[in-house]
Amino acid sequence: MVDLREALHAAQAAIASNLEQMHARGQYILGPQTEAFEEAFAAATGGSYAVGVGSGTAALELSLRAAGIGLGADGTPDEVIVPAMTSLFTAQAVLATGARLVVADVSPEDLLVSAETLRATWTKRTRAVIAVHLYGQPCRLEEIAALCAERNAVLVQDACQAHGARVQGRPLTKFSPYCAYSFYPTKNLGALGDGGAIVTDDPEVAERLRLLRDGGRLGDQLCRQPGHNSRLHEMQACYLNAFLPYLEGWNDRRRVLARRYRGALSGTVTPLLRFDADSVNHLVVARSSTRDALRQHLAACGIQSGIHYPVPIHEQPGLLEFASWKVQPQVASQAAREIVSLPVAPHVSNAMADAVLQAVLEFQP
Repeated sequence: MVDLREALHAAQAAIASNLEQMHARGQYILGPQTEAFEEAFAAATGGSYAVGVGSGTAALELSLRAAGIGLGADGTPDEVIVPAMTSLFTAQAVLATGARLVVADVSPEDLLVSAETLRATWTKRTRAVIAVHLYGQPCRLEEIAALCAERNAVLVQDACQAHGARVQGRPLTKFSPYCAYSFYPTKNLGALGDGGAIVTDDPEVAERLRLLRDGGRLGDQLCRQPGHNSRLHEMQACYLNAFLPYLEGWNDRRRVLARRYRGALSGTVTPLLRFDADSVNHLVVARSSTRDALRQHLAACGIQSGIHYPVPIHEQPGLLEFASWKVQPQVASQAAREIVSLPVAPHVSNAMADAVLQAVLEFQP
């Protein structure tokens, strides 16, 4: 599914140069590599500011904290709506603030939260929404942002699978001031370990986030407010700076592969989820009523596959005590039993993709 060797080979000269500069300077936390990456990544995503943090989970948590989400003034937890179909770490970020999870179902064609599913889930204590751009496909942001504005709720975007995505040419930051990214190694733009960032157009938000990630400090030893210890590591910034110039080309390659898959599987018993031109195709996901048997067949053909995600948020045993929902997320429950992720990454050749397609089309349940 993922092989970083090609990326490391392509960027090896830049990586070596960045690491040499880092070691020569001897600054390993919040140094020039991180500063350069923050500036470049903000520009690449169309935002004004980027604040590097320790992980995508931290990016979500700190976004919520910067927006004042957590325990209300009366000590009652604020409620944050998350989609049922997302990584469990989206939910963990909410719980880390002291807020409570409210789980929304998703649309069957793309497994994304929508204004419709949000309205069905909204409560009088809803203070924030996390819109997850699952598999690299942006949510219907205009509708969701309008709903949040109408009901005075904070909109945080989980763009951890959507590096470089835009909505009809508009950067994600035009729809809300909190866009959280992960640089986990499997992402469209990955480091060689954990890392994350929040991109925003609001200078005050960027300032609050810089305080929060570094114990309430601003490059000194003075704590201005309670904070965290969650900073993007300078060494990971060395790799990210080297990889970033390739992001657009890598995303283009993912689009080519996704169109190839869709062309072959359209109208079959193993159709792909909906994606459009705005998607950066972090994953290409099909549905099959005999998913587990299909995966066994692919494995026998030497093809790796994945499930993203096998257990929806409202069925995670460790989260049930902290979560609620007004409408049973039945779409997500059904999808979790059927979805299968097919190999789509820059290292996947046309021949490799065709071998995947042949195996899928030959499968007899």
